[in-house]
Amino acid sequence: MDFVSIRIITADVARLVGFYERATGVRATRYSEDFAEIRTTSATLAIGSTRTVPFIAPGAARAADNHSVIVEFRVDDVDGVHQSLTGHVEDFVQEPTTMPWGNRSLLLRDPDGNLVNFFTPVTPAAVAKFAR
Repeated sequence: MDFVSIRIITADVARLVGFYERATGVRATRYSEDFAEIRTTSATLAIGSTRTVPFIAPGAARAADNHSVIVEFRVDDVDGVHQSLTGHVEDFVQEPTTMPWGNRSLLLRDPDGNLVNFFTPVTPAAVAKFAR
């Protein structure tokens, strides 16, 4: 089994896609005004409009209502990501901080309020864990 993607439902696809393109440096593939994907080498972040929910199951998902999932991106330089997003992000939850498990993490909220973690492994154990 492979974990392939996570999908965020939003009332404003263009705004959220723009945020994630800026934050990741990855250009989205826009399949329609209601659906886009940001593909990385290991997974895909799908962004769907609230108008797509009835195709899945009416009422199954609500935009801007996540309080339990953190979207995470491993990056080469978390401090550089922080610098590039300063002035473009309204809610930094935590400035870059080295965590006890060896990742240097930046936590912020996207425009819909979803929690996002950009991290860089910095200790030898964390670097080894993510080595490919």
